[in-house]
Amino acid sequence: MGMSVGGGGSVKAEPNVVPMIDIMLVLLIIFMLVIPAVSAGFQAVPPQGQNLKPHPEEDTDQVLGIDANGQYYLNRAPIPAAELPQRLRAIFEGRELDRLLYVKAHRELEYSKILDALDIAAKNEVRVAGMITDQTPGTQSLVASDNLLQTQPAAPPPGGQE
Repeated sequence: MGMSVGGGGSVKAEPNVVPMIDIMLVLLIIFMLVIPAVSAGFQAVPPQGQNLKPHPEEDTDQVLGIDANGQYYLNRAPIPAAELPQRLRAIFEGRELDRLLYVKAHRELEYSKILDALDIAAKNEVRVAGMITDQTPGTQSLVASDNLLQTQPAAPPPGGQE
């Protein structure tokens, strides 16, 4: 930045960038706070069970999430309940083979709300709906190939025979 010393009363054509920098810093802070919250998806603690096959979520999987308040999330993006039928139909209408929807719901959600979501899915081109659950901590599947914890050997089936 240059500074002129003298008595000229002329108008200077230099841009004042200080307000622009202030605005950019405020926008940067806002985006730093909002983006992680949007990309995090939804919070749902699925029910727990035993004898579960491991199934990591892949990018090609279509996942319908339902949080504890009954809010729908399609592939981790919030979606109003009124738009759910149209969005499901748009995703699955052109597919011939892969019409599978995974449903991940919070374990304390009323089961009637899960059934409502399954009914909407069945009426809008979804052929198979799979529920996502977690393995109960401290347990393992009685089927050796299904164990999530590969560090421990599978427990023999009841009766002592394999």
